[in-house]
Amino acid sequence: MTTLEGKTVFITGASRGIGLAIGKAAASKGANVVIAAKTAEVNPKLPGTIYSAAAEIEAAGGRCLALQVDIRDEMQVAAAMQQAAAHFGGIDALVNNASAISVTDTAHTPMKKFDLMFDVNVRGTYACTQAALPYLKQAAERGNNPHVLTLSPPLNLNPKWFAPHVAYTMAKFGMSLSVLGHAGEFRPWGIAVNALWPRTVIQTAALQMIPGVAPEICRTPEIMADAAIRILTLDATTQTGRFFIDETVLAEQGETDFSKYAVVLGTTEFPNDLFLD
Repeated sequence: MTTLEGKTVFITGASRGIGLAIGKAAASKGANVVIAAKTAEVNPKLPGTIYSAAAEIEAAGGRCLALQVDIRDEMQVAAAMQQAAAHFGGIDALVNNASAISVTDTAHTPMKKFDLMFDVNVRGTYACTQAALPYLKQAAERGNNPHVLTLSPPLNLNPKWFAPHVAYTMAKFGMSLSVLGHAGEFRPWGIAVNALWPRTVIQTAALQMIPGVAPEICRTPEIMADAAIRILTLDATTQTGRFFIDETVLAEQGETDFSKYAVVLGTTEFPNDLFLD
């Protein structure tokens, strides 16, 4: 295991939810955190902005740079990477957290929504990974254990995960395919590329997009954050191309008490998240 002390972690879509939780967890380990997200002004429908997130991250113990970035725009992404590297002296880890969701069937998925999911999930993940690569190579040369961590599910070709929401499934699996390919491509440089997915549904703003799932049977974003930190401190030269599940990551590191992650304390039964049989 390595440390995040003094390392710079670039997180997309981290003004709220899991991304913010990862940022706070990284900061508590002494990391510099870059928040790259669209929300710069308060939205009454969604909590958090890049500035409120930065304040929470700095309160957790780290330094933070808040950047307003639309990851669908490769020029904005490249400029943000350059600014982050100049500000903190490099980039040691990229967390592809930003994602768009619409669990709708074909008849109820407008092409505008289809394009949004592919632009954010697939194109955005690819663009950020591409833009981060030169800095991650430099991190490898410095012995800084560089990582790319993408929040996407294990590849699962069971038709039941496609039929109800073909567009969303393709978009999320597009992120997973990027992990699979980039892990092999980046391995010679000592850059790890892995995926992380929750075993249970996590209580975030995206929850309102999943019908029939009550917050009472969810876990908090902190379980994903704790798992992400464990992954980002694994040896990048050997631990790559893996599709991690949050609960399994923590259990392998000796965690036995998961009750603290329940939204409603005392809840012990949680349904599996999407894409997990």
